[in-house]
Amino acid sequence: MHIHTLKGYIQNIFLVEDDHQLLLLDGCCRADVDQVCEFITDTLQRPLTDLRLIVVTHMHPDHGGGAHELRQRTGAPIAAHPKAAKWYSGLAGRTAHLIDLGLTYYVAGRLGNPKRHIWYNPILKPDILLDDEQTLPNFPDWQVIYTPGHTDHDISLLHTPSRRLYVADLMVQVRGRIVPPYPLCHPNQYRQSLQRVADLQAALVFFAHLAPRPSDAIPFADMLADAPEQPSNHWYATRNRLLQKMGLPKRQP
Repeated sequence: MHIHTLKGYIQNIFLVEDDHQLLLLDGCCRADVDQVCEFITDTLQRPLTDLRLIVVTHMHPDHGGGAHELRQRTGAPIAAHPKAAKWYSGLAGRTAHLIDLGLTYYVAGRLGNPKRHIWYNPILKPDILLDDEQTLPNFPDWQVIYTPGHTDHDISLLHTPSRRLYVADLMVQVRGRIVPPYPLCHPNQYRQSLQRVADLQAALVFFAHLAPRPSDAIPFADMLADAPEQPSNHWYATRNRLLQKMGLPKRQP
């Protein structure tokens, strides 16, 4: 088993290769689809049909944006947590989707990347629903770890023989410090997820937005002590700004 790392539009892409098949650990940006397909056919010299599973850890544009298009091109099924399909449903969900697309362009600009096509259907249509602690179909060495907090449906993926763990956006890096992601929609669940990952004591942890490192190099104790107790997302930020302008105190969630 080998994990290939590709530099995506704003995130790391992890493509797992073994003798017989390929596994994509996340659904990428819509802008990354050509790159992933070309890597499979040109670099690995394998047919696109060797991609046997596309996991979506959560529905943000750099994790779920390329999933539908990749399924169309390769025939690989999409697997995700049952709550993923409803994340952007309804008027509030569609508004959040537009905001998240805007944030993706903002991050891309900070990285010096030009605007590219990143629009995708906000309503995921998975072929396979993933429960906590189940193994991935056709990839029995990979186990699903339910790690909500960033959203209500985040999952991490553990390669049990090597104790290598992909946590997607569970942690990011700001000014050299490892910190919780933005948005953080469910702070209580986030602290539980962080503790769960700490308890796994993974040999190596892979992230969507920073370099891999061993579990003992991650300041879990500091992060747990400093983890927010209130949600940090678009809705609460906008509401509190309005209350501040009106001279009213911020409300608790």
